[in-house]
Amino acid sequence: MENARHVVPSKNSDLSVGTTYAGRTSDIGDEPISSLLPCGNMGGFRAKGSIEKRLVALVALVTTFADPEWPDDFDEHSGRLTYFGDNKKPGHELHDTSRKGNELLRWVFAAIHLQDHERPNVPPFFVFSKRGENRAATFLGIAAPGAASCPESEDLVASWTTVENARFQNYRSVFTILDIPVASRAWISELENGVQNGPATPRVWRDWVDSGVYRPIAHFTN
Repeated sequence: MENARHVVPSKNSDLSVGTTYAGRTSDIGDEPISSLLPCGNMGGFRAKGSIEKRLVALVALVTTFADPEWPDDFDEHSGRLTYFGDNKKPGHELHDTSRKGNELLRWVFAAIHLQDHERPNVPPFFVFSKRGENRAATFLGIAAPGAASCPESEDLVASWTTVENARFQNYRSVFTILDIPVASRAWISELENGVQNGPATPRVWRDWVDSGVYRPIAHFTN
C-alpha cells in the first residue's frame, strides 16, 4: 500500500470514489478489479451472474477514456457518464458480442423505462478507469443507467459506423454516477450472495430503485 490514494486491493476493503487500486505486478492474475469485486479480470463489461437469464448481481464497467473511435466520457461536475458498447469491430450483429455487454445494455435500459417494479432487477454498475502500470484502475463510483436530463430516445442509441470498410452498429449509452462516495464491503457481499436492496444498500441507490430519482455525485476529486 503506497498511500491513501493508491492502494493494493483487498477482498475485504470498501471501495472509495477517487481511489486508485493497483496490483503488485502487471500479471493478469494480479489485476485489481477482480480482487475487489466478484467478476472477471478482462473486458469492459464484467458481470457477476447471468445476463441471458436477467440475473446479474453487479457489473464492473471499465474504460480507459482513450479510445478515439469509441470516446467514453465522464462529466465530473454532473456525474454523467457516456459509455460505448462492446460491438467495436465489424462482423457481428449488435447484440452478438462475446461478453454480452450490448445485450446487458439493451436489458437494463428497457427495464428503467418499464414499470417501477423492473428497477430492482437492475444491477449497480461499479465504474473504473484504467490507469497505466500494474493494471491500476481508479474507482469512479456507482452508476445507474439513464440520466434525469436525458430522454428515453437518447439514453441508449444504436449508431452506425464504418471501420475497415465495413458498416456495423454499436450502442452509445448514458449513465449517472450517483452520490455514493463509498461502496461498502457489506453491500458488495450482500450483492454477491444474491441479496438485492438489503440492509447495507446505500440510501441513494435505494432511492433510485424505489423512485427512479437520480442524485448524481456532486463533484469528482481526482
